[in-house]
This record gives sequence, structure tokens and C-alpha cells, in this order.
Amino acid sequence: MARFPSMDDKCAVLHLSRLHLDDLNLDHLADSKRKQIQQLHLAYNRLSFLPPSVCFLSNLEYLDMSNNALTVIPDDFMRLTNLKTFVAKNNLLNEFSFPKEFECMQSLSLGGNRLKNIPSEIENLISLEMLYLGGNLISSIPPEVSNLTSLRYLVLCDNRIQSIPPQLNKLHSLLSLSLHNNLLTFLPREILSLVHLQELSLRGNPLVVRFIKDMTYDPPSLIELAGRTVKSQNLRFRSCDLPSNLIHYLNLASECPNPKCAGVYFDSCVRHIKFVDFCGKYRLPLMHYLCSPQCSSPCSSNPQSDAESEEENSVPADRLQRVLLG
Repeated sequence: MARFPSMDDKCAVLHLSRLHLDDLNLDHLADSKRKQIQQLHLAYNRLSFLPPSVCFLSNLEYLDMSNNALTVIPDDFMRLTNLKTFVAKNNLLNEFSFPKEFECMQSLSLGGNRLKNIPSEIENLISLEMLYLGGNLISSIPPEVSNLTSLRYLVLCDNRIQSIPPQLNKLHSLLSLSLHNNLLTFLPREILSLVHLQELSLRGNPLVVRFIKDMTYDPPSLIELAGRTVKSQNLRFRSCDLPSNLIHYLNLASECPNPKCAGVYFDSCVRHIKFVDFCGKYRLPLMHYLCSPQCSSPCSSNPQSDAESEEENSVPADRLQRVLLG
């Protein structure tokens, strides 16, 4: 095994990067020495697994294992209860490589791996402030990401993502959202709820160079027509008047976002994509759903006037400091 520098009594950082290690054993260190280690750098070695001795560094706060050949993170990783930052860029990790739970993590960097999906267990990282997943093979974002309410920086660039789940509007602490070099053709209108967002990176997506409008519309069923009538006419009923499944159905009604339409819809709706002004400069397509084709094709000299509310038509310039398109 390769030799590495010794630690002095006051050292809290152990640099073992670029030593061509294919194994590492810290068992020879006294317990007092292990407890001193707060940062461990193991980047650019030949490690194919997390050395077991690392999992016993009880006071470790920062661990960098970038540019190795890791394929799995063992369950013993959970012993690192003080770990705040874990960097494992450019390894061979996929969505099945991780233990079911991480705890106390504030920063997680897994760029340049082989992730096809974001594990739903990501929601357990309730203290996470920075999540870097750029340069993977991710095709979708699970709704569980929206439970990371402390998240400030979310990097999903250089993946294969085609759409953004509207649930991300729950990330009220988000300051920066990097989505460049994906397959996005629109943004959900709920993204306007990210009131603290300062930077949005979108370059290299189809939405930047072309506008897509999908007018697919399935005629409403009889139950939907009846439900629309009950809701739009505000017809009163008692719980004993209808079966419980119909009452549940009526509670699923969505209001049409067209400000000049008082209609509702359940399952049959029109997917409508409109331009929204970001920072007074960039016209980006956002998606919302309307109750009928008439809402998306109003008889007006301005073809967008009825389908867009004034308050949604623009985002104040101070809301986003940077929109990166090129």
C-alpha cells in the first residue's frame, strides 16, 4: 500500500489525493488521531470502494472521493454522523449505489456518474443546501426533491431531463437552478412561485431555440361534464346525496387559469404553452392547463390576451438577477 504523509497533533485535514491508492487503511492511527480528522481528501486515486476505516472517522465533516472508480457506498457510511459535505464526482455510481438514508448532509456532489434516476430517498436529506447532479443520465426529477426545503443550489445540468415537476415550487429557499444542456421544451408555470430564485440557467435546451405548442384535447366524459356543471354553477349538495367516490371526484376539480373563464376541469384539459417575460428581456415558454380549446384560441385581436393574466405575464426584474440562455 502506498505511503502517505503523517499528521501532526493539530492537523484536522488529511490530504491523500493523487497518490494512486487502490486501498487505504487508517487502522494504524490512534483513536486520538482519528478523532482529529475533519476533512479527508481522496480524489484522483484508484479506489473502487469506500475504505472501511474511513467510516470510523467519527468527527469527519468533509469527504472528497472524486475521480475514483466507486460503484457503491456501503451502509457503514451512515456511521459518519457529522459529515456535512460529500463529494463523489466522476465515479461509477448509479441510483442503486447508495444506502437508504443519509443524515445531516448539507452538500452532496455526485456529478459525472451514471445516475439514471434520482433515488426517492433523497427526501431524507432534510438539511441539504446544495445538490449537484450534473453530468449524469437523469431523465426525470422525482417529486420527492420538493421536500428538500432547505435547498439553496440545485444543479441538474448536462442530463436528459424533459420536464420539471410543478412540485418544485415548494423549494422556497432556492437561489440557483441550473438546468442547461437538457431536453426541456417548456417550464411549468409553478416556477414563478420560486420567489427567492436569483439564477436560472437554461442554455442548451430546445425551449431556448424553438417554441412548442401542443393542442391535444380529449373530449370530456359524461362524468366530467356533470362535474363541471356542479362546480361551475356552485350547485349545493349534501354528503348523503352522492356516493363518496363522486364527492371525492368533485373535490379534484382544477380551476381554469384563464382569467376570463370561470370554468373547471378534471381529466380533460388542453396543455397550453405561453411566453412569459423574465427580467423584461427573455421570453420563455411556460406550460399551464386550460379547460377547453376555446380558452387557448380566444376571438381577440391579441391571440394571447384572454389566455394570460396580467399578473402572470411578467416577472419583476429584481426577481431573477441572471437568466442564462447562451
